[in-house]
Amino acid sequence: MEISEKRQRWRQFNTLTPQKLALAHHVLDQIREGSDVMRALRSHPLDAKRGGGYLTKAALVAAYNQMVAAGTIGPDRVLLERIRMKPMRTLSGVTTVTVLTKPYPCPGKCIFCPTDVRMPKSYLPDEPGAMRALEHQFDPYEQVHARIRALENLGHPTDKIELLILGGTWSSYKRDYQEWFVKRCFDAMNAFTPTPPPEGEGQLAKAHAINETAIHRNVGLVIETRPDEINPDELRWLRHLGVTKVQMGAQSFDDHILEINKRGHDVECTRKATALLRAAGFKIVLHWMPNLLGATPESDRKDFEKFWQDFCPDEIKIYPNQLLANAELYEYWQRGEFHPYTTEELVELIADIKPSIPRYCRVNRVVRDIPGNNVVEGNTRTSLRQDIQSEMKKRGTHCQCIRCREVRGKPVQSETLHLDDLTYQAGTVEDHFISFVTPDDGLAGFIRLSLPAKDAPLTGMSDLDNAALIREVHVYGQSLAVGAEQSGAAQHLGLGTRLLEEAENVARKNGFSRMAVISAIGTRHYYLDRGFEHGEYYLVKKI
Repeated sequence: MEISEKRQRWRQFNTLTPQKLALAHHVLDQIREGSDVMRALRSHPLDAKRGGGYLTKAALVAAYNQMVAAGTIGPDRVLLERIRMKPMRTLSGVTTVTVLTKPYPCPGKCIFCPTDVRMPKSYLPDEPGAMRALEHQFDPYEQVHARIRALENLGHPTDKIELLILGGTWSSYKRDYQEWFVKRCFDAMNAFTPTPPPEGEGQLAKAHAINETAIHRNVGLVIETRPDEINPDELRWLRHLGVTKVQMGAQSFDDHILEINKRGHDVECTRKATALLRAAGFKIVLHWMPNLLGATPESDRKDFEKFWQDFCPDEIKIYPNQLLANAELYEYWQRGEFHPYTTEELVELIADIKPSIPRYCRVNRVVRDIPGNNVVEGNTRTSLRQDIQSEMKKRGTHCQCIRCREVRGKPVQSETLHLDDLTYQAGTVEDHFISFVTPDDGLAGFIRLSLPAKDAPLTGMSDLDNAALIREVHVYGQSLAVGAEQSGAAQHLGLGTRLLEEAENVARKNGFSRMAVISAIGTRHYYLDRGFEHGEYYLVKKI
């Protein structure tokens, strides 16, 4: 089935006719009276003459929004939580919006990377995010605008947006395209904000300024690039754009493996890039690929241990190599020189390594969301995380990464939290992962504080001279609208302010007289209200 046909059928299925909306109102009334959501939906099938089936949660959200707008009912947070589709998407405290850049040549020649002329390098047109980008012809404004509307229709708050820009190697695109792309993303987030732009600023700066008080504020801007693209000039450019987090493909920490897979850089390049990003205050996400050409499950286990020697990323994505017909690796497989791991081997491998992940790191993914029909041989399951969790449960082991410990939607009692300062050395930087932890070891919030040594890499940005760096402040729980209150919600216990105060104390005790924070555009006012001032690329504060 063609991609456009799939999208068309999805739209038809989710189109709200007057009959569907009337039925949704009826079902919603039952749910408000205490009925189970799924039981209420199953008890009210659609008219068989009009296609049959059942209402979706999206229909219930639409009916809820209509009833609130008409004044039939008042806003009901509990009800909305019950009918919201895929609540996990915003349980980490922010709403992620993913966009893709246009197809463009990548400097890499990696043999495992798929090539499709319709897509940026390494992406396939039937991956969910890529499918949306293709539908909107890679227009940044349309992608962001449509995604915000879709998330709102699913019942998710959209006032705090982490913008994730994917597509090949960001740094290889021309800078005028990069600036235009980011500006148009901000235009989409600013679309319903009537604030006039300040006078005398560039177009991107104006879009940034509007977003500081916009309805849809940017609380994080993420790009993906290669380690060999990172240098001080590139970091200054990324800060000009508003970038706060950088994803890089490390892929392996073995130079021989990198060479035979034609990665185009060595391990030392990744080490230097990671150190430079940390010295500039960026949040760091590294990608790792087991099952590359030349690797074995045992060598992958040893390779994974190297993550926590100098690199120490804040987040990781585990992307098991998948054999695709439109990648050069396919030719190696045809000659019998490459053999994909089975699903069972992958589950065994990742279940072995996952308990070793430090408490300061978050595992964002354990497999790429590539539809199984694209995979020639090997694992086709996109639900690998659930398989791994089941295996670990059988073994009696568990993972302590951030994602596995987030409190998410659970209520938090401030008086029961204890403060923990996990200190570790990451190259020439002493990092402090300061967190509030619940009695059952749930993570309610944290701050990343970096204390650079005198021999830390030089960034060339005066804002950072002799400064302690706040690289991230994050408080967990269901993403709430700005100003909204929820009893026991971690996001509204003042934990962020308390974490900032603790970080300031630690920095002062270690001899620092200044602090700098890598603020997203939409969080600037949060820090300005807490004593920080505008620098050139960062917000700074004397302590």
